[in-house]
Amino acid sequence: MFLALMVGAQTLWADLRGKVMREDGAVATEYALLLVLIALAIIAAAIALGLAIAGVFSQGATTLGGVSTS
Repeated sequence: MFLALMVGAQTLWADLRGKVMREDGAVATEYALLLVLIALAIIAAAIALGLAIAGVFSQGATTLGGVSTS
């Protein structure tokens, strides 16, 4: 009776470990998707920052364009 219980517990433990180990590919895929999302966020932030800086320089150029140099 105890031997059957021990064998059943070991089998259950081996099955659970096997399922966890087989998900390594899925974990790698999830990390890849996470990296892609982070890269897209960085690109979007860089574009937004570039547009904001261009707007500041454009406004500065417009302001300086109206100043006379006499």
